[in-house]
Amino acid sequence: MNFVVETSARHVHLTQEDLETLFGKGYELTKKKDLSQPGQYACEERVTVVGPKKEMPGVSILGPVRPASQVEISLTDARSIGIAAPIRESGDVAGSGACKLVGPCGEVELKEGVIAAKRHIHATPEDAEKLGVADKDIVSVKISTPERSLVFGDVVVRVSPKFALAMHIDTDESNAAGCGREVYGEIVK
Repeated sequence: MNFVVETSARHVHLTQEDLETLFGKGYELTKKKDLSQPGQYACEERVTVVGPKKEMPGVSILGPVRPASQVEISLTDARSIGIAAPIRESGDVAGSGACKLVGPCGEVELKEGVIAAKRHIHATPEDAEKLGVADKDIVSVKISTPERSLVFGDVVVRVSPKFALAMHIDTDESNAAGCGREVYGEIVK
């Protein structure tokens, strides 16, 4: 069973409090476009992520607001701006990298929250059953591309009725496999 493999570029998730610090009291995110996961969307707003070595301007914000602010970047991005970003599942930010976020109305110092997202598959319970996997399983996924096909190991399966079937990899991983716009993967044993 094949499933779409999507490249998740660098982005930020914000709490309502941090959003208001960066963009002003009572501010609400402006939806730019829906993403493949139900209820998730890219926003018009962007921030600058500042590390010890340099900064990355124009980083996208994804909505809706979350209980904790988080920055997801590739390992190349992390090295470039001088941040130690551990590979983690989204939301697992305890003891992760630190940075400053700069918006048009203010700045937020994140003492933790910078991660390189662990590659993962979102699946509904029905999709997981068809794939023969369960929540938190670790699998390998073969991605076939014209000149750089490869097998990604250490892919975590995340199962929820709120998900849509898709695998997410970061830009480093996407470039390593020579991924184009439409790429599919399959679990290999």
